[in-house]
Amino acid sequence: MDTIASLFSFITTPVSWVIVQFHKVYGALFGDDSGWAWGLSIVSLVVLIRICLIPLFVKQIKSTRNMQVLQPKMKAIQERYKNDKQRQSEEMMKLYKETGTNPLSSCLPILAQSPFFFALYHVLSSIASGKKIGAINQDLLDSARQAHIFGAPLAAKFTDSVEKVTSLDASLTDVRIVTAIMIVLMSASQFFTQRQLMTKNVDLTVKTPYMQQQKMLMYIFPVIFAVMGINFPVGVLVYWLTTNVWTMGQQMYVINQNPTPGSKAQDAYLQRVLKSVTAHGQVRGRTRRNTVKAIVAKGPDRNDIERKFITGLGKLGLAAQDDGTVQKSETAADAEGSQAHKRQQPKRQTKAKRQTAGAAGAKDAESSDAGSKTSLEKQDAPQDDQPKSAGKPASGSSRQAKSGQRKGPQRPKHPSKK
Repeated sequence: MDTIASLFSFITTPVSWVIVQFHKVYGALFGDDSGWAWGLSIVSLVVLIRICLIPLFVKQIKSTRNMQVLQPKMKAIQERYKNDKQRQSEEMMKLYKETGTNPLSSCLPILAQSPFFFALYHVLSSIASGKKIGAINQDLLDSARQAHIFGAPLAAKFTDSVEKVTSLDASLTDVRIVTAIMIVLMSASQFFTQRQLMTKNVDLTVKTPYMQQQKMLMYIFPVIFAVMGINFPVGVLVYWLTTNVWTMGQQMYVINQNPTPGSKAQDAYLQRVLKSVTAHGQVRGRTRRNTVKAIVAKGPDRNDIERKFITGLGKLGLAAQDDGTVQKSETAADAEGSQAHKRQQPKRQTKAKRQTAGAAGAKDAESSDAGSKTSLEKQDAPQDDQPKSAGKPASGSSRQAKSGQRKGPQRPKHPSKK
């Protein structure tokens, strides 16, 4: 490790100078010899480096997504030219050129911060050996050697001997407890970062060997860092733990705000957008409008999650526009108008209600018949008051008394029927 660190000695002076500048600020707050002053100086160095690496991180995200999309095509090229390695390489390079994909872009953040990592390791090793380096003079060297974080010197390692730890005014037990905790936290943060990438931000519709490789790295990387961590000084563990936490937080932000199409994170994100549209009637925020705009531009090439989102807008009576906004859908308006003018059908009555209504109708009919009979009797009553003729009553009058007979003179019967 010392040999590798010496290869990056050209950057040790800038790194040490940045640490010294931050130490001046924190030294005024916590004291020049405080472990917090030196520890926070290393944390601030990490934050500064990672801010400068944000453009590379964006490139890494784009490259990783492009590689996921290209995996089926790459596999087809490998199968087609499996006996011709040269032609296979040429077709791969042609594919990368056509799609604008750089396979090395996914490794750029790690490669870019490696010189700073080894330079810091070289600085801390020099402090442990009592050697001046870069911008760290003798006074700063003495101050750094006296700085402890939770009882462990910045330059101490898990594998240091008792004599070396004692020369740094510390106990071997404190050094090993602090370094062990930092190594566990460093490995755990690395594992969680890779796990959330695999479980939330991967297109589940594409099954490729790339996913299996990422899954293997999820378990291999933490083990590698745990083995290497026992040879890192406490200050380097602070550096690496801080950069892992930064990566984890940065990745969580990207997953929540710009998820990979077809992933679980995209489904959760579009559901949040749909809830916001339901509550406010519009797409709020430029980032969300750009997302809706990209979904509209895809047209029939949308994945299942994006089609589900468009269907959800349709159920709300809204339609996504080319600029990422939503407007009232004409189809939904026509449907509402036709529903308003649609004739309402009467509800079907139950059998009991129909029987009740029939009984009530029968009663009404009986009462009307009784009323009509009463009125007829009253009309016939004046005829009874008229004087009857002597002798037998007329046959017509007797026939009139019979119900169902026609009034007036009767037609004589046929002679054959007498």
